[in-house]
Amino acid sequence: MRYMLIMQVEPEAAARAAEELDMVEVIAAMGAYNDELQKAGVFLSAEGLSDASEGFRVDFSSAPPVVSDGPYAEAREVFTGYWILEVASREEAEHWARKCPLGPGTALEVRRVNELSDFEMPDNEWIAKEQEWRAANS
Repeated sequence: MRYMLIMQVEPEAAARAAEELDMVEVIAAMGAYNDELQKAGVFLSAEGLSDASEGFRVDFSSAPPVVSDGPYAEAREVFTGYWILEVASREEAEHWARKCPLGPGTALEVRRVNELSDFEMPDNEWIAKEQEWRAANS
């Protein structure tokens, strides 16, 4: 099973971190965490994201969709990065999430990544194409 650990940071915590944390130490802690995930054989990928002010949001509530530049004042937390792990169970995903070196004002939302087998449509042409795409890119 694959799980995504989605890092969310409250804007106030991000501002405090920028002022108070030594980025060399932060990177070392994250590097050690990623190294541990890799040694355990559960690490598939991880990425950090640029500041929300560099992003945009597409709202599909109307036609045509509305594009708004970031940051997003209504957001309580900002999605700042993620890990994708391949583990045997929800409990193992929780184990690794608890070990992540994050502090106050941050959280991880942990979600299982759907597999093609979750979609009970064996004769669906788009499911078949997705299987082909994945096979070609693996």
